[in-house]
Amino acid sequence: MRMRMPGGEHYLEVKEVVKRNHLHTICTSGNCPNIGECWAAGTATFMILGDICTRSCKFCAVKTGRPGPVDEDEPYRLAESVRAMGIRHVVITSVDRDDLPDKGAGFWAGTIRILRQEVPGLTMEALIPDFDAQPALVEMVIDAAPGVISHNLETVERLTPLIRSRAKYRRSLEVISQVGRSGMISKSGIMLGLGETEDEILQTMDDLLEAGCEVFTLGQYLQPTMDHMPVEDYVPPEKFDSYRETGLRKGFRYVESSPLVRSSYHAEKHINRPVMSDKSTGFHGS
Repeated sequence: MRMRMPGGEHYLEVKEVVKRNHLHTICTSGNCPNIGECWAAGTATFMILGDICTRSCKFCAVKTGRPGPVDEDEPYRLAESVRAMGIRHVVITSVDRDDLPDKGAGFWAGTIRILRQEVPGLTMEALIPDFDAQPALVEMVIDAAPGVISHNLETVERLTPLIRSRAKYRRSLEVISQVGRSGMISKSGIMLGLGETEDEILQTMDDLLEAGCEVFTLGQYLQPTMDHMPVEDYVPPEKFDSYRETGLRKGFRYVESSPLVRSSYHAEKHINRPVMSDKSTGFHGS
């Protein structure tokens, strides 16, 4: 696996904008391997509601602990950064905020609306937490209509209790199903290399399709620190290619599948529903 080393004019511009506006990105907080490529292209995945998560999942490099107060000015600084970077499609994610009565859903909805107001023509993907699968909270984000709503399963059902500190596989499927029924483009993803079997991966595809998921991502899990879940195996690129083709045949509209794929990789492609291309393969993918 090879990745672009961070650097270049656009990379430095993005770094400066993020720093100047006191924002957080999952690119840095999550030790994303694609930061060099994405920032050099002038894109980033912004993380709202601070950089301290109330959960402690065993795969995630984001800091865990007791978050500070909600920063009400954050959405406006985010809008300023999006304008400065010339972004036309933005991906937003957040830490889990189980400390808040609404789990942060109201702030999510407000951020989406402020971005739409401050940056006309902007399209968005919201990579949301599960909000404990409370339908009213998920609906708050749906009503703000970001365009694409993503919620990751992260792994297969058997391994979920081992790597996710509070989230549950079936609960996440409930969130994805609610998004799918709403008319928003629904998206999810998993990591490979945690000890899952091929049958479990295929079952996960079926579970997601049944829940109404349209876009699916698969990437190689990379252990962020020695304190996190170890890698069980490295899946070869040709196997990722095979899963991509299988996913398309099963009915996903887009499948991003390769070792370095992460949730928001090439996210700008997923905002539009593609047209049917060939009955034998389903839809064109990425």
